[in-house]
Amino acid sequence: MSRILIVEDDEDVRALIAHKLRRAGHEVSEAGDGLEGLEAARASEPDLVVLDWMMPKLTGVEVSAEIRADTSLTQPRILLLTAKSQDSDIAQALAAGADAYLIKPFRANDLLERVDALLTPH
Repeated sequence: MSRILIVEDDEDVRALIAHKLRRAGHEVSEAGDGLEGLEAARASEPDLVVLDWMMPKLTGVEVSAEIRADTSLTQPRILLLTAKSQDSDIAQALAAGADAYLIKPFRANDLLERVDALLTPH
């Protein structure tokens, strides 16, 4: 069982993701904005952080960059979820430290496959 932090400001989307991940056997914690998510990542040291891009206080890209810059963290895998689908958006997310990118709307199975791939040791 992996520890996954979901950082998503849309409560319905966050609840759906949390439900799917819990059903897949993961331990899930949640945050509703970027700043709360960054604090939760520092406090709980998750294996994976699932980040929305457009959120209040800090964007997902900013949270990703902060996590990567924090050498006290165990460096979780980061999956960025967003409706932003331009190549430049994807490049910006990856440059900020995201390990993977999933475009909204997404199918639950695609999310679970991406999560499994990120959590599988290489």
